[in-house]
Amino acid sequence: MKDRYGRHINYLRLAVTDRCNLRCHYCMPEEGIKYIPKAELLTYEEMLRLVQVLSAEGVDKLRLTGGEPFVRKDLIGFLKEVRSKTDIQSLNMTTNGTLCKAHLEDIKDLNFNSINLSLDTLDEGRFFEIARREGLADVLYSMDAFLQMPLKLKVNMVVMSDVNTEDLIPMALLAKDKDLSVRFIEEMPFNGGTHRPSGQSLSYRDIILRLQAHFGDLELIPSAHGATAMEYRAKGFKGTLGVIPAYSRTFCGSCNRLRITAQGLLKTCLYDKGIFDLKAILRNGATDSMLRDTIIQAVQHKAKDGFEAEKERFDSTIMESMSTIGG
Repeated sequence: MKDRYGRHINYLRLAVTDRCNLRCHYCMPEEGIKYIPKAELLTYEEMLRLVQVLSAEGVDKLRLTGGEPFVRKDLIGFLKEVRSKTDIQSLNMTTNGTLCKAHLEDIKDLNFNSINLSLDTLDEGRFFEIARREGLADVLYSMDAFLQMPLKLKVNMVVMSDVNTEDLIPMALLAKDKDLSVRFIEEMPFNGGTHRPSGQSLSYRDIILRLQAHFGDLELIPSAHGATAMEYRAKGFKGTLGVIPAYSRTFCGSCNRLRITAQGLLKTCLYDKGIFDLKAILRNGATDSMLRDTIIQAVQHKAKDGFEAEKERFDSTIMESMSTIGG
């Protein structure tokens, strides 16, 4: 599939749940969000069918997101179905790592290409302040386990100027002796309506300057087409450092992805309001051909970038939680 700007769409981010066992304040309010009733979530059978339709149209990379994917029961069984019944070549997942311990052998057997591990601090007190839950030890256990697997491990830190900027350097040092990528992400407004003024957030330029001030010159690594992160190598580091301009949106021009939320809403951009309700189409008896045509039509209306998509929203204020949108 190609959009009207000639971009090859081959990457799907699929949210398997909107539920999460943490309450990170850059994602949702302290009291949590109003979760979608289970009957309104896509079933595994519906998700599998959508992945099959999309993989037949050239989507070969899939990332499972949430909420926290492992909050949903029987996730491993669904992933085995994806591996055996679709043409997906690159299987990936974003997780907070707190619930992975019971599934490590299955994760290894599924041959994931990459795992993005959300971790915003190595300080136990700040972890609780940010996530409003315990769990740092479980995340670190998962990180060490993933490092023993033949996959690419990316540790994602959301940088919040008045919360965890002092963790920038300790987090970066994870990549000094470990074969992983530590990626620093600009804070975004998807936290259920509790977003602080954007002026308080560090831009990707601010983050790079802070890293350079500590580690000296950073070598920019050529990135793959469609990559969201600018990857760097610091002198003497085994791993890499990445910076993701998620709010500045400098990478939108090469966007190659679609999103499907847990309730079946197709999003062609993180910042749009949603294009089609695929769940409704599925449950009204659509054939695979009808699903294919609907998705291709949506791709043709994909915005040029996140700023255009945000401008085209019918409401001007972003109130969604990232947990509802899907990573």
